[in-house]
Amino acid sequence: MIKATVNGKSAFSINQDATITCNGQAVDWSAVQVPSGDYSIIMDGNSYQAQVLKVDRESKTVTLQINQQQYEVAIEEPIDQLLASMGIKDALAKKVNDIKAPMPGLVLKVLVTPGQVIHKGDPVLILEAMKMENVFKAASDAVVKEIKVAERTAVEKGEVLIVLE
Repeated sequence: MIKATVNGKSAFSINQDATITCNGQAVDWSAVQVPSGDYSIIMDGNSYQAQVLKVDRESKTVTLQINQQQYEVAIEEPIDQLLASMGIKDALAKKVNDIKAPMPGLVLKVLVTPGQVIHKGDPVLILEAMKMENVFKAASDAVVKEIKVAERTAVEKGEVLIVLE
């Protein structure tokens, strides 16, 4: 059974046995992907147009637009439910990793300071590699523990640039 929470409020339990049920009731539906990449859905005799706006596999969320309304759907798979029942819900969550150079390059600018709280998506460093500027962004919320490089210095592939906690 999969649990889906829509916009942080409405919760649904979905079974995918011989027939698909939602909260214990059979659902008659079909979906077809149209050439634009959107989906045409027919459910219980009603027609809907759906577009997938964003998929975040790490947080297991999907942002959909259905008939001009936006919905964020959080998915809980059976393993997530089992871990939650055991009190270790975040066991599969990705741990905060240090920021490493994916290739040799030159550190142009460090955009954070030690002790600074950063959030997922915040820019933290600019690295020039192969004549291109690459902006490194935080993969998750963290605190900058240490900056291991200085601006205008060369770095090697795999070198730790910023230590996070």
